Amino acid sequence: MTQAQRPVVFVHGLWLHATSWGSWVEVFRESGYAPVAPGWPGEAESVEGARQRPDDVAGLGIDDVTEHYASIIDALPEAPVLIGHSFGGLIAEKLLGQGKAAAAVAIDPAQIKGVLPLPLAQLRAGLPALGNPTNRNKAVSLTAKEFRFGFGNAVSEEESDALFERWTIPSPAKPLFQAAAANFSLHSEAAVDTDNNTRGPLLLISGLEDHTVPDVVTRSTLKQYRKSTAITEIRQFEGRGHSLTIDSGWGEVAKAVLGWLDEHGL
Repeated sequence: MTQAQRPVVFVHGLWLHATSWGSWVEVFRESGYAPVAPGWPGEAESVEGARQRPDDVAGLGIDDVTEHYASIIDALPEAPVLIGHSFGGLIAEKLLGQGKAAAAVAIDPAQIKGVLPLPLAQLRAGLPALGNPTNRNKAVSLTAKEFRFGFGNAVSEEESDALFERWTIPSPAKPLFQAAAANFSLHSEAAVDTDNNTRGPLLLISGLEDHTVPDVVTRSTLKQYRKSTAITEIRQFEGRGHSLTIDSGWGEVAKAVLGWLDEHGL
């Protein structure tokens, strides 16, 4: 396999279906990569199927999802580039730290263990799941209003509602509970090997208007890697919220990722 055909694995986060990466997959394929966008374990192949069977993903935790993607990576011909959004970004960081990837891009990544800032906007965005302790082992859906605050706040209400109707699915609440308690847990599943000096390059991407993962959280994540000599960089996008991978400006972010990979010979 030539370097231009390097595998790329896209990892989505909570409340979006794997097919929401479709435009990215097309662009990366046209750019010479071999991209795939697998769903989380148990996730139906379609948005409609996932909405009809929420219990199929109920109770999934961070390690369950990480191990699922690790098994997919193990079947590839060479180490892939991982591109993850939200909790998919956290999972991409975990797998990169474990030496499973050639590089990773974590877009608005969920907070890993060690990240301390907890802005009010982030608390509000997590309330649909965290607001009720009995949700821990359930799958939770967002309303259009909740999606508008957590994802679509930087786009028009019309676009936010359209994205909500097209891509949202019920998702397990457990990862949110695990991340929220990470700094109080000795063996948290939200822990990442941030000290790994031999891992591949990591790019963190932050939307400056993101409510679900505010920029201060992503900048704090960057600081967690300060002891590693491996490449760790951040790119911030003005006026962008948590929907930046699926809204009308997704192409700008994808272009930046492709440029960064090219800079690093990937």
